[in-house]
Amino acid sequence: MPAAATSSPVHRIIAVGDLHGDFAVWRDIARAAQLVDDQGHWIGGDAVVVQTGDVVDRGPDSLKIIQDLMRLQSDALRTHGQVIALIGNHEAMNMTGDLRYVSAEDYAAYADGRSGQRREDTYTANKAAIEAAYRQHDPAMTSDAIKQAWIEATPLGRLEHQVAWNPDGKIGRWIIGNPAVVVVDGNLFVHGGISPAYARLPIAEINRQVRAALMAQDTAPQAIINDPMGPLWYRGLATPSADEAGAQTVGTNVASESTASVEPPIEDQLEFLLSAYGAKRIVIGHTPVLSGIAVTYGGRLIRIDTGNSEVYSGTPSYLEILDGTPIPHVVERSLHK
Repeated sequence: MPAAATSSPVHRIIAVGDLHGDFAVWRDIARAAQLVDDQGHWIGGDAVVVQTGDVVDRGPDSLKIIQDLMRLQSDALRTHGQVIALIGNHEAMNMTGDLRYVSAEDYAAYADGRSGQRREDTYTANKAAIEAAYRQHDPAMTSDAIKQAWIEATPLGRLEHQVAWNPDGKIGRWIIGNPAVVVVDGNLFVHGGISPAYARLPIAEINRQVRAALMAQDTAPQAIINDPMGPLWYRGLATPSADEAGAQTVGTNVASESTASVEPPIEDQLEFLLSAYGAKRIVIGHTPVLSGIAVTYGGRLIRIDTGNSEVYSGTPSYLEILDGTPIPHVVERSLHK
């Protein structure tokens, strides 16, 4: 499991926001940041890379990005570098069976020569349960119609995807082994943000709770991986709506749409959480700023989800923190795929 924090000085940190299945732009960013050469080999030396989650869904090449990060995590260690892949809400969604944003191309990447027969065998073994489930919604459906509907809902590769993302699967184990929150040389990194509801918890405890919820594939709305106030979903540092009293109303997200809460102003939140974690700034993804990296509140809050994936048509970018100084970089999107 990657280290959860480093307090010693780090010469160079590279932070990359949401990638959402765009392997080409990930390689563009990694090359521009001099992390890899043209063949994708690690040349980053002792740099620490933090990818802030949501490498999956929407785009076509989530699996390729995951495999690349896995390899680079190992390769970087040889030159005393480090690659930290944080858990985002979309990684948690894939582990808990919320697959609404998985692309057809992503499923296809998991397929192999036996996928067709495996799907047929799965249907045969579970025919009675599948038919019962479909007939709860339409009692008049014939067996042939049910099978056709199930086949259409189960593209080749989907069953293999589910196995890989199981807590005991290759990708599931990797995700569970990654942290949700890290502090590197005084820089606090998290996918969504840390709300006042969680800011009193030690980072180790937040990571423990996230890990436990992923292992249990917990779909409860109040679970830390689904909670709109939790570190994977919180938007209160990114989309405030200040009221006349100076507080901000933080709306809900797709994890839960039943409640809204009133949180302190961002300035107050930053003061408390940065003090609590001994950090000088917080770096977050999750909520896109398509125009580019936003350095706000005197550099104490940096938002790096710039819509890197082509599906957003945003501004490919990375944040470099060089000897403690944050430097946003814009990356030209190449034409290669």
